[in-house]
Amino acid sequence: MWPIGLIAFILGFLLAGLIAWRLCLRWIRKQSAKERILLQRTRGAEKLAELGSLASHLAHEIRNPLSIVKVNLQLLSEDIHHLIQTTKNQNPEAEGVSAELCQKYQRQLRKIETIIKETDRLADTLNDFLRYAGRMEIHPGRHNINEILDDLIDFYEPQALAKSVQMRYSLSEKPAFCSVDADLLKQAILNLFINATQAMTDGGELMIRSTTHSDTVQIDVIDTGPGIAPEEQEKIFNAYYTTKPGGSGLGLPTCRRIIEEHGGQLTLHSEVAKGSIFTILLPLCQE
Repeated sequence: MWPIGLIAFILGFLLAGLIAWRLCLRWIRKQSAKERILLQRTRGAEKLAELGSLASHLAHEIRNPLSIVKVNLQLLSEDIHHLIQTTKNQNPEAEGVSAELCQKYQRQLRKIETIIKETDRLADTLNDFLRYAGRMEIHPGRHNINEILDDLIDFYEPQALAKSVQMRYSLSEKPAFCSVDADLLKQAILNLFINATQAMTDGGELMIRSTTHSDTVQIDVIDTGPGIAPEEQEKIFNAYYTTKPGGSGLGLPTCRRIIEEHGGQLTLHSEVAKGSIFTILLPLCQE
């Protein structure tokens, strides 16, 4: 018979090997998941880079004709204003004819103003698309996220109050330093503030919260709006998908891209009739 000590040693060795194998398998799975996510982001970035290159060329080809159209419309509008003034100063005996001509010119002016407005809207849509698909230049620096949030809250609070939205915030006492492009990050978070306010058409509360973890900072933007249906929650991050009349559908996709370019994540949790929580995770600077 084998000594009890030897049997115990063999069993312990086998058990330790089993535990090590399971830990190794778990580590491999985590690494594989990280690699898949990284690969997806890389492929997405490559597609956006290619799309951005095409978009820049297309934008150049569209902007010039748009500018020419708008300038000529403005010149035509000035000519019609001049005709209206000239008509009003004509012989008083032809007052009835002058009034009829002025009404006709005014109708033409309204049509020109509509075309100018649509031209501006097309230019804005083009700019939104370029911000989303074009090359995103990031100039990172070491910034305290809580200071960025504090500045944004001070800036946006009067606009929120004008919409009957009360802002509340709870920022972590511990500084949260991240390597970020402050202007781009402010643009993304401000867009979340605006979306939340627009969702609360009858007023409500907009809450901003920051929490520091071991290697990340978490930013929550919470609203008390109507919430988002489950089938729409992932769609809202798709380009050109919008539930707002006149919306471009590029605001949230651009926000997510800005956050991901900083190595972070933007997610959504929402319940119908209860509200929505947009959560940003950003990596903290390594000391």
